[in-house]
Amino acid sequence: MYVSLREVRDDDLPVFYSYSNDPEAIRMAAFTAKDPSDRAYFEAHWARIRQDPSVILRTVVGGGDAIVGHVAVFGPTEEREVTYWIGREYWGRGAATAGLRELLGVVQERPLRARAAADNVGSIRVLEKCRFVVSGAERGFTNARGEEIDEVVLTLVH
Repeated sequence: MYVSLREVRDDDLPVFYSYSNDPEAIRMAAFTAKDPSDRAYFEAHWARIRQDPSVILRTVVGGGDAIVGHVAVFGPTEEREVTYWIGREYWGRGAATAGLRELLGVVQERPLRARAAADNVGSIRVLEKCRFVVSGAERGFTNARGEEIDEVVLTLVH
């Protein structure tokens, strides 16, 4: 799937909110807000990250200006991480891989890290296609599942 990136606009946020409340996406992402349906928390979170100059955040746009999702790099210099969220109707079509590749062309700093629930095979595959390699494993509590789960840590060096 061909995608492009652009700056996040105010009118992207309702679409992002909708995507972040998809039950299957929440389960797969695992590490989500305590209550994804809390609109006030969602709005405050997005206001904060959009104002943070250290966060590089883009909307992933597909054909016909469809809002496919978002991608970002965040965190302190020595621990920069990538994150992305793609609407479920775009899963399996290469949108996450294409969006992340575009972001990696914008963000030249390395190393970059990423995390995924160990059972989120699709997300791990996206990261591997973008040259991230598994560099560790952790366990953490997930709001979405209400329990501790295994997490894969991946790193992009070059």
